[in-house]
Amino acid sequence: TFHGEAEVCFLYSRHWNPSNKYLADAMAAMEGTEAAWVTASGMGAITSAILQLCNAGDHIIASRTTYGGTFAFLHNYVQKFNIEVTFLDITDLKAVEAAIKPNTKIIYTETMTNPMLQISDIPELAEIAHVKGIKLMVDNTFTPMIVSPAQLGADVVVYSLTKFVNGKNDCVAGAICGSAEYIASLIDVNNGTAMLLGPVLDPLRSSSILKNMHTLHIRMMQHSKNALYLAEKLTAAGIHVNYPGLPAHPGHELLKKMMNEKFGFGGMISFDAGSAEKAAEVIEMMENEGV
Repeated sequence: TFHGEAEVCFLYSRHWNPSNKYLADAMAAMEGTEAAWVTASGMGAITSAILQLCNAGDHIIASRTTYGGTFAFLHNYVQKFNIEVTFLDITDLKAVEAAIKPNTKIIYTETMTNPMLQISDIPELAEIAHVKGIKLMVDNTFTPMIVSPAQLGADVVVYSLTKFVNGKNDCVAGAICGSAEYIASLIDVNNGTAMLLGPVLDPLRSSSILKNMHTLHIRMMQHSKNALYLAEKLTAAGIHVNYPGLPAHPGHELLKKMMNEKFGFGGMISFDAGSAEKAAEVIEMMENEGV
């Protein structure tokens, strides 16, 4: 245990430790934020980040196609705190503006929404939010290195490190990236959400994830290359494909404007085979081909 002394209590590994700090610093460096904090899961990051900014009676605007766990948290769980949430099509910027209330504290979205793969216009959403003193929070789990939300105006960037950042099936973890002031508030020993709710990441996992980050840039480029290959082949086979790397995707040009092009359009792809039977046939075909 790593001991330190604060004004009112002694600190130990749940609050801070070197292994977690190294990973947090690496995440902040990757995102271009002043600071970061790592958690035991992506949901631990998302829930802590949101609850730190909201109090009873506040209002949140959120993408209606957000990740299922996040949707459940916002649709069901925060109701016990009398926090109101408006879900909408996050690509409809006029609807976002119209949904703002005097008590709106957060506009929440994902760079590439899960599972519909909509692309959020982060610069425009940031402008809409900041005019009203609202924080823009963006989940960048699907697009690490491809898009840097904080550089485009996002105030807080959250991650499930379980997916692309770690890159293997041996951990569950999350991260919150933001200003030094915000991260300090998250880990305040008296009222910090990420301190008092205890979503601490195992330091051994931190060390493992940090090592894997050294290959993240290579992996993201190859994920994108593989996904684009599949998207084009499936499209040629007459299957309706949803992939932002295809010019026909509604968010293709927007993502091109925001992305770091050398990393491609990401590794997430979805398609509609037309029927359960056809879907099973396609999956079997892919398994036989070793995809």
